[in-house]
Amino acid sequence: SQALKSLQVNLNLFRRLCIVKGIFPREPKKKVKGNHHTYYHVKDISFLQHEPLLEKFREIKTYQKKVQKAKAKKNEELARLLLTRQPTYKLDRLIRERYPTFIDALRDLDDCLTMVHLFAVLPASDRENLEVKRVHNCRRLSHEWQAYISRTHALRKVFVSVKGIYYQAELEGQKITWLTPHAIQQVFTTDVDFGVLLTFLEFYETLLAFTNFKLYHSLNVKYPPILDSRLEALAADLYALSRYIDASSRGMTVEAKADASSSSQSNDRAESELRLAQLQHQLPSSEPGALMHLVADKEVEEDEETRACKSLFKDLKFFLSREVPRESLLFVLPAFGGTVSWEGEGAPFKEDDESITHHIIDKPSAGHMYLSREYVQPQWIYDCVNARIILPTEKYLVGRIPPPHLSPFVDNEAEGYVPDYAETIKRLQAAARNDVLPLPGVGKEDLEDPQNLLYAGVMSRAEEAEAAKTKKKMAELEKQYHEELKKEVTGSAVDDVAAAPVVEGGDGEESSVPDAAQIAQDTADMPTLMMSRKKRKLYDAMKIGQKKKSESVERIKQRKKNLKADQ
Repeated sequence: SQALKSLQVNLNLFRRLCIVKGIFPREPKKKVKGNHHTYYHVKDISFLQHEPLLEKFREIKTYQKKVQKAKAKKNEELARLLLTRQPTYKLDRLIRERYPTFIDALRDLDDCLTMVHLFAVLPASDRENLEVKRVHNCRRLSHEWQAYISRTHALRKVFVSVKGIYYQAELEGQKITWLTPHAIQQVFTTDVDFGVLLTFLEFYETLLAFTNFKLYHSLNVKYPPILDSRLEALAADLYALSRYIDASSRGMTVEAKADASSSSQSNDRAESELRLAQLQHQLPSSEPGALMHLVADKEVEEDEETRACKSLFKDLKFFLSREVPRESLLFVLPAFGGTVSWEGEGAPFKEDDESITHHIIDKPSAGHMYLSREYVQPQWIYDCVNARIILPTEKYLVGRIPPPHLSPFVDNEAEGYVPDYAETIKRLQAAARNDVLPLPGVGKEDLEDPQNLLYAGVMSRAEEAEAAKTKKKMAELEKQYHEELKKEVTGSAVDDVAAAPVVEGGDGEESSVPDAAQIAQDTADMPTLMMSRKKRKLYDAMKIGQKKKSESVERIKQRKKNLKADQ
């Protein structure tokens, strides 16, 4: 209320300003007004007082009152004229202010992509002030982003869950993760404030447009792209964008080669100087088309993981059946080097093409079955992407229950439980790399030195005898240590008198001699007792979390044993 009074705005406008400006509530160390208040930094409110957008919002509000006044006086012509001259605003300055560098924008792109992909599949609604052109703009921005990621082979992980499909891409060293809904009819809920979401969406649309502009210009592709109207009408926007990017990049490369050839024919010395300047990334400004050579040599700068992703589905042709998630597969397959077509108009090739290697289908088809291709379920694509190898298709054939779809975002070693199929995939990856995994009980050093494996059978009996002697000796030393520890606790080492194992108290109760295990437990708890209360509570919470994780792992293992026993 103090901030509203200082800024002279209502609550909705204050929330809108805070969202686009990037100002959020803070948690002070001491809440002077109480826990039921929301606190902001004084400096943040001062920034809002001098925000030019605040004056623009006030101007728009005043202009809307003029329109309402004209409508109230039944002057429709004046109201129509005023609506055509209504003042507008842009958020471009705020984008440059909040994200000084391009890396900053990429780091903050996770929520932006999730929000834009969500509104791209929502139906237009007058009740929620969601216009049709807003939905189309979100769909266009999401397809432009996916086309760039697919063209540059920057996609790394895909996971299909109940909420939707999770994607993770890597751009300029930044990992960007977003969620796209499933292609089903979305329903508006009453417990969501769509006014706040639309304010976030307004800012995120501008941010994603800036990002796409920067990314497309890095490929020397004109932005916004001009699409094929026929493919756009058939809802094949992503395929149209991919064709546009490929054609533009190819045109740029051909132009670069033409410029380079003309310059080489004119002067050999100029060509050698240009080559040297390209290697040193110091291009002469007077040379026409010199910058295009770096675009042509862009593939040389790709890292090893990008090359692996680019060649995963190389020389494979896929055909998508009608019931599979077409948009997701059109995004994933070209990102990993595959050629894809679908059932419908505008497709690159038809179903009867003999060069098709894999037919993606989700239910048994009554049509013609081709012997020259394999019919697999869509999960096979996602599992191959996450494993980075071409998995065997026997478990993914149509009509069979596929293996569990494992999340690539979970670290099985850290969780303490490795599923059986994850072990199978690990073996297949090692076989693809021509790597030999050690057997249980055999270390890597044994594999590196095969002589150790030759001597293993000869030395096993001698080692067993030596181990038995060492174990017996350690047991005797442990027993002697416990006896000395008991004597030291009962005071017999000082009094030189044998202490009785049980001492009767005056009240008739028996107090036993402290056990060695209890002493060891007390010694182990000593660091915990020396902690502060805050650190001790945090330590206890960590132990509770570890206990819950181990119990969960044990439940999974027990459930697995029960399933095997039932089978």
